[in-house]
Amino acid sequence: MTRESMEYDVVIVGAGPSGLSTAIRLRQLAERDGRELSVCVVEKGSEVGAHILSGAVVEPRALNELIPDWKERGAPLNTPVQEDRFLLLSEQGARKLPTPPQMHNEGNYIVSLGNLCRWLGEQAEALGVEIYPGFAAAEVLFDDAGSVRGIATGDMGVTREGEHGPNYAQGIELHARQTVFSEGCRGSLTKGLMARYGLREGADPQTYGLGIKELWEIDPAVHQPGLTVHTVGWPLTSDTYGGSFLYHLEDNLVSVGFVVGLDYSNPHLSPYEEFQRFKTHPEIRKYFEGGRRISYGARALSEGGFQSLPRLTFPGGLLVGDTAGFLNVPKIKGTHMSMKSGIEAAEALFAYLADEAPASPEVTAYPERLKASWLWDELYTVRNVRPSFRWGLWGGMAYSAIDTFVLRGRAPWTLKNHADHTQLRKASECPPIVYPKPDGKISFDRLSSVFISATNHEEEQPCHLRLKNAEVPIKTNLALYDAPEQRYCPAGVYEIVQEAEGPRMQINAQNCLHCKTCDIKDPTQNIDWAVPEGGGGPNYPNM
Repeated sequence: MTRESMEYDVVIVGAGPSGLSTAIRLRQLAERDGRELSVCVVEKGSEVGAHILSGAVVEPRALNELIPDWKERGAPLNTPVQEDRFLLLSEQGARKLPTPPQMHNEGNYIVSLGNLCRWLGEQAEALGVEIYPGFAAAEVLFDDAGSVRGIATGDMGVTREGEHGPNYAQGIELHARQTVFSEGCRGSLTKGLMARYGLREGADPQTYGLGIKELWEIDPAVHQPGLTVHTVGWPLTSDTYGGSFLYHLEDNLVSVGFVVGLDYSNPHLSPYEEFQRFKTHPEIRKYFEGGRRISYGARALSEGGFQSLPRLTFPGGLLVGDTAGFLNVPKIKGTHMSMKSGIEAAEALFAYLADEAPASPEVTAYPERLKASWLWDELYTVRNVRPSFRWGLWGGMAYSAIDTFVLRGRAPWTLKNHADHTQLRKASECPPIVYPKPDGKISFDRLSSVFISATNHEEEQPCHLRLKNAEVPIKTNLALYDAPEQRYCPAGVYEIVQEAEGPRMQINAQNCLHCKTCDIKDPTQNIDWAVPEGGGGPNYPNM
């Protein structure tokens, strides 16, 4: 059947900080010059912000550029940072360390990034941007010359068997002169574009971390609005990269989270269980005694930095935000970089679209604008910090101090990154890890956590977690790595079920938080994460 189609100048995939910043700046430029310019944003979440999860401390540098009067417009940046603490944890103790200069947060704000995106969505719509939440971009469209022509949204009402159910509705095609991909970390469409156009040629493999977060309402007696606490050390061993954050927002709210680098080698490790164990530390537990957990979520983040950036443009489209890898790992911030990439993309797109017959299908001015911006220099100067932690916690901290204070980010070398899925060792070569049972007060099991993420998927739809080879989970992953899917997934999606004829892998796709960890960490790269029906997944409040 021929799909219905709609025509736009620019289609943007994903209503995160980068996509919305691109849309806003495009329409600002159009209003300034009195030009007609149609801009559409599609978002797979049920609403703008539903799938957005971050710590988050926001540096307002890019927001100042995009909307200088954001305070007067009521942007939800309500809690300026008042104090930074950096702790080294042992099992029972905590030692205060000097706060690294990248982690100084004077002038920054503790926010709900989901709420900030909701506000940005309102600003975009007020400028004439069309935003369609609940529609998942499931397919990239190409013209006869091989350029991106736009995207198609996924069909709705398809049964598990792939047949048209009683509520079937065909997806629509959104055609554009240029398509902007702002899917966030490990975007499913971006993954295909990387392969089709060779965007990763000459770049290091992207590396990732898994961030797990909870939102709590705590006792006012221990609440300190504007306090940020970061930790390294326990419960992780020194050879595993990771650490925590604890941010005090307004109204007795605290966001607490744990990030584990997905280059860890022990397949027995569970990032979720490490997070739950971390909260039981005396220095951390004191904040949550008598408190109430409100929400839970998880997502992967791009940690490869400068040397892992792909080519950013291709015929008919470009990449912005975390889908490209704009994250300053030592600063633990990516929102300002994502927004800046969107601003520069919009400036380049606006000039490109003024030409009715451009000489090239690629917006080559976009990466050139980025290279001349503060974003590029900021990302370059911290490029060696994250990969230095391959030498362990102490080696990484020592190198990072030299790189920051002596070399000032201008070392004549660039350390290499390695693909995370290649770093797992065999289960037989690694010590098992015994995790304590959750107490239901400070620490919790996975399923109760997924419940408060408000995750939901239409159960009769085809599974969006696709195995390239159905035999690999048992014959390879279980045999060699003790089925690490059971532990690296923070939502209990993957489960080994013992049956009379032997073990089998059960995929509980209904639980999926869309974090993409399985697509990243699976040692055989056998799992392909695809978008489910639009509107499915988590519905994060105030995350």
